[in-house]
Amino acid sequence: MGALAALLASRWARRLAIGIALIGAVLHFLINLRRAGETAGRHAERLNQMDRLNDIQRRMLEASSTRPRDRDELAERLRDGRF
Repeated sequence: MGALAALLASRWARRLAIGIALIGAVLHFLINLRRAGETAGRHAERLNQMDRLNDIQRRMLEASSTRPRDRDELAERLRDGRF
């Protein structure tokens, strides 16, 4: 009877250890998944910021390409109402 109890206890202990290991693995996976999500969020925000800055720079370059070259051209545009 003692051998049977020891065998049942060892099976129960093995199952318990496997269960605890599985729970630990799942928790580890969820923590890593959360960290990956946070990293992806930071990268997405950085990408959005770079897109906004690039758009602003592009608009500034477009505006500078159509600016008057000197005071005379500025005066002409103001007289003609094209400014």
